[in-house]
Amino acid sequence: MSISESDWRVAVVMITHNRCEEVLRSLEHLTCLPEQPSILVVDNGSADGTATAITRRFPQVAVLDAGGNRGAAGRTLGVRHVEAPYVAFCDDDTWWEPGSLERAADLFDAHARLGVLTARVLLGPGAREDPACVEMERSPLPAEPEMPGRPLLGFLAGASVVRRSAFLEAGGFPENAFIGGEEQVLAVDLATRGWWLCYVPELVVHHYPSPRRDLFARRSHLMRNALWFAWLRRPLGSALRRTFRAACALPWDAAVRHGFFAALAGLPGVLHQRRVVPPEVERSLRLLESRR
Repeated sequence: MSISESDWRVAVVMITHNRCEEVLRSLEHLTCLPEQPSILVVDNGSADGTATAITRRFPQVAVLDAGGNRGAAGRTLGVRHVEAPYVAFCDDDTWWEPGSLERAADLFDAHARLGVLTARVLLGPGAREDPACVEMERSPLPAEPEMPGRPLLGFLAGASVVRRSAFLEAGGFPENAFIGGEEQVLAVDLATRGWWLCYVPELVVHHYPSPRRDLFARRSHLMRNALWFAWLRRPLGSALRRTFRAACALPWDAAVRHGFFAALAGLPGVLHQRRVVPPEVERSLRLLESRR
């Protein structure tokens, strides 16, 4: 594919909040991809001039104002605004390696049940492999014969390509998840509908972690979202076990403790959305838990 050609099959959706420098660096890479995908940046309420800087430097990139900081739900907003059948997600400090989006589109074209592809993530200038990739490579889940990669029941939101129709059918990212474990509910909802989620390491994303990261908030959200996921989708016994394990960890970590009580406070609002996963998905979740 020449640099003048555009692969209409894939659109890139990036979310950002007050990281103008990181966005511009990532867009330098994304706008040079040989696939020349359409790119949409969803601005989650930035106050640092991000939208203006993007428009000035990259007029070919569309910018969508989310109307505030909506976290991961900004990705859902972005998916609704693009038309390509496959959507590659980026965080503002990640970008796709040349050729990966074309290969991802080919895999989606070849596998009608494929819902999500997660890429191998390389960290920083040293291109060190993200430890999460090792875990995905060693997934104990049984693979179906035609799957193009290791089967998953989760994915890395900033390093994945989704089938747009499957993503919207499953409802996208929950509005209240923000950032940190926001993929869990969506992943099992896709699996429940029969979609494949696969790790394919030949697809590559580069991640240069931003120094502007609220680690306390992220750890808190991880705990809160993990508990909400258990209460929303797991059978009662599994949900209670997960809650008990989380409670035992409370004295050791202030962020975990904050997330635990935030989950309790939000419990009345999430229980009306409870839909327990089918037995085959629950068996896979318990298999994953047994290996950790």
